Amino acid sequence: MAIESLTEEQVRTWTRAQKDRWWLQNVYRGDMPQLTFRAALTGFILGGLLSATNLYVGAMTGWSLGVGLTSVILSFAIFRVFARLGANDMTVLENNATQSVATAAGYMTGPLISGMAAYMWIENRPMPWLPMLGFNVVLSLLGVLVAFPMKRLFINDEQQPFPQGRACGVVLDTLYSADAAVGLFKARALAGAAAIAGTITFLSGENYMKWLQERVLGRAHAWKLPRELDAWYYDLVEKGSAQVIRLANVDIRQLGLRPAMDFAMFGAGGLMGIRTASSMMLGMVVNFVILVPWMIALGEILPKSGSVAEGTAVFGRVHVVNSWSLWWGIAIMVTASLVSLFAKPQIFVDAFRMLTRRRAGASSTATEPDVLADIELPLWVSYAGIPVVGGIGVWMAWYWFGVHPLFGALAIPLIVLLTLIAARSTAMTSITPTGALSKIPQFTFGAMDPTHPPTNLMTGVMCVEVSSNASNLLMDIKPGYMLGAKPRQQAIGHAIGIFAGALASTPLFYLLFLSEWKPGMNLQAVMAPEGGQFSFPSAVQWKGVSELVTSIFAPGGHGTLLTGSILTSMIVAAAVGLVFEVARIVTKNRFPLSPLAIGLGVLVPPDSVIAMFAGASFFAIMEAIYGRRRESFGNKLWLQTHEPICAGLVAGAALVGIGDTMIKVFVLR
Repeated sequence: MAIESLTEEQVRTWTRAQKDRWWLQNVYRGDMPQLTFRAALTGFILGGLLSATNLYVGAMTGWSLGVGLTSVILSFAIFRVFARLGANDMTVLENNATQSVATAAGYMTGPLISGMAAYMWIENRPMPWLPMLGFNVVLSLLGVLVAFPMKRLFINDEQQPFPQGRACGVVLDTLYSADAAVGLFKARALAGAAAIAGTITFLSGENYMKWLQERVLGRAHAWKLPRELDAWYYDLVEKGSAQVIRLANVDIRQLGLRPAMDFAMFGAGGLMGIRTASSMMLGMVVNFVILVPWMIALGEILPKSGSVAEGTAVFGRVHVVNSWSLWWGIAIMVTASLVSLFAKPQIFVDAFRMLTRRRAGASSTATEPDVLADIELPLWVSYAGIPVVGGIGVWMAWYWFGVHPLFGALAIPLIVLLTLIAARSTAMTSITPTGALSKIPQFTFGAMDPTHPPTNLMTGVMCVEVSSNASNLLMDIKPGYMLGAKPRQQAIGHAIGIFAGALASTPLFYLLFLSEWKPGMNLQAVMAPEGGQFSFPSAVQWKGVSELVTSIFAPGGHGTLLTGSILTSMIVAAAVGLVFEVARIVTKNRFPLSPLAIGLGVLVPPDSVIAMFAGASFFAIMEAIYGRRRESFGNKLWLQTHEPICAGLVAGAALVGIGDTMIKVFVLR
């Protein structure tokens, strides 16, 4: 059925009290079950699994994938199956509560793959599990407390679109008011894609095959499906039937230029779209095919060992990125992010308006009774909770990470301001500019305390985690508001999801990335090894900005950090980022390139970039073939079911890939 909504004139002229009364009378479904035990349990389990896939994919790409629609479809399918076995079907609001819990869990991985990982690399030691889990949970709960006063402005009063949240609400309404076959078809497509990706990942998993063939079947040697798609060519090289391909007399395999069969990245590319994936591909090609060979030939990038002239030089992708490419990649990303952020002055105007004066009409609202008082999260909870929970976060930052309490306390008002900015952006575009926002506290507190890198890193984590969590919560509340859910129960559901995500992602982080570490080893090399599938591009960027801040503001700085060619590349990259981002803004997002994605293409391994480009290209081709054939099966499968297929590919490959690491840690060792 059609979802009830106010007209633009009503949104513009009614007071918030009038809007609340209209919503209570026309949309609210007071008696419908919502945050039931089964909804919370389903969201807890799905959230744990989806946070695992987000951790896996985030460590590879630096991106956190939205999990709201995936959790909606999965929970719908699960309870339709249970309904056929005699159980009561899940209501639309139970499903919405499930996605609130699952989505909150899925976003808990953000700090682990960015600021916290960068902190561990700089300190060269793992973070103990309690600070990792506790700091993450406290900051996320602070995000919930910050979000709910803003919910009354952004959702109740301004009726902001929150496009991704609105899409989730429309899907939920369609599943429960239209033909259920639509949802079941999408669920089958998701399961089928996961099964295909999981099977191929299993066959190419070195540890699975070693355990199965050597331990179980007793074979002397294990065979596995090659992950590299060019393995056949290098078999010919070993037999003398082909030549090694070189750039600047360096084997291209040392630069990571190998296509790989990676369904998680294929699905991620399908979700991010052809514009972003093409820009990443451009950045990868410009860096590894043009600039790096040029710099090697000029002697600006030196090998770890051997001689370039004799063809014995040893480089490696990680060595190349850390010693030269990282800096121009960061320059173009930071410039583009900040231009994009400051190109929306209305976001800042609205943020300062909220902080400095009441909106017009607020006084009239204050004189009227709050008709939603019994179902909204009481404002006193936020007003009392923010200083208490914020104070706990400041103490944790001081006790565990050595951040002076003054800097931690100064971060709290900055958190509120940055959350207003992030929430405004999320409300309009569904994009939370965490990458751009992180630079503000990093540079601010890095200038105040330039000799202690944890200060800029952990205050950055504080600001970004709270603003990100609050913005994502508002996006999750939007479908509940559209469908008549109780806001207070969504807040509780989000808190449940926070614990689900933390309990799932924290131990998994240790198992995936820290199980090989021993004292004295280089932690970054262990977590992001040469030739490995995890590159932590977001953490690389955070660490690079931290080192840049230190080199700028610390007395003496690091004189050898930035060579002449690096500085030149950064200046050129910043100029390109500025021009490209302005072109994107002026053309209203029709400019075909994303400077942010170009920089990301430098940090993500080339094989992952190629796989993402292949995934985005495949679905772009399907759009060209079936876009106008709306009644065709191809349109139904590849376009209408595009997101579930991609989500299935990511989940299947990621979960089975995680299992391969578990086999290595718990069985083969």
